[in-house]
Amino acid sequence: WAKLRDDTPMMLTEADLEQLRGVIERISAPEVVDIYLPLSRLLNFYVRAAQALHSASSRFLHQTEAKVPFIIGMAGSVAVGKSTSARVLRELLARWTKHHQKVDLVPTDGFLLPNETLEARGLMSRKGFPESYDQQRLLQFLADVKAGRPGIVAPVYSHFDYDIKPGQTITVDRPDILIVEGLNVLQPAKLPKDGEAIPFVSDFFDFSIYIDANEDVIEDWYVTRFMTLWRTAFRDPGAYFHRYSHLNETQARDKALHIWKTINLINLRKNILPTRPRADLILKKGRDHSIERVALRKL
Repeated sequence: WAKLRDDTPMMLTEADLEQLRGVIERISAPEVVDIYLPLSRLLNFYVRAAQALHSASSRFLHQTEAKVPFIIGMAGSVAVGKSTSARVLRELLARWTKHHQKVDLVPTDGFLLPNETLEARGLMSRKGFPESYDQQRLLQFLADVKAGRPGIVAPVYSHFDYDIKPGQTITVDRPDILIVEGLNVLQPAKLPKDGEAIPFVSDFFDFSIYIDANEDVIEDWYVTRFMTLWRTAFRDPGAYFHRYSHLNETQARDKALHIWKTINLINLRKNILPTRPRADLILKKGRDHSIERVALRKL
């Protein structure tokens, strides 16, 4: 896989990588060179081919050629490192000099229903499950972006507040590429009995990526991240999880394991992992967060 980079230059500095790293993920320059540069080269080919096909279709239909974004979906478990991978990929793709200089990234966390709504529906313990999202709003957002409409907004989610931020939005204005990152973005919808079309989120994707790791490894990462936040962000009285700051270290670790096993592991097994075979590319990570295996769907 690393050889498929060809002569694609390394476009990120150590300072760039420091800005892109997550709470516990430490992505290295060699990994960017070996894994993400070949991926950015492959996606460059895909984007150019999609642009050429759209141009040909527009000529055939005698339509004015409008800019249609190439949409990449990125899925995987909580704590598996989706956000870090998405940020790195966005920076690399945005630095290609031709075809796709404008690259946006939207996490689907912003499309979670507000806590008030989740509490009213009895879904707070199922946050992150498919039913906890405003699916209609997410589908409309993707439809508008794919149609090339300008100034489309997405809501913003705060992990500090553990809720949607009222009045805050991300504006997506006809990018060349949009990366959509989230737990359930490859989840298929239930097929209608009457044959009427019901779109899936993944129907809008031109390419999809699944970030994978073994269950026990992800559990360790989740607990490590929880404990890191317990020592830092949770100490702030304004944090939603400040309620856990009074716990001792053993109690905090037990709480992290309880949340993992009763919510996130169930979601992984029931809703997220079954979507892995639907991805065009699977990046399998080892215990040290490095990518050990790349599986690309050829057809």
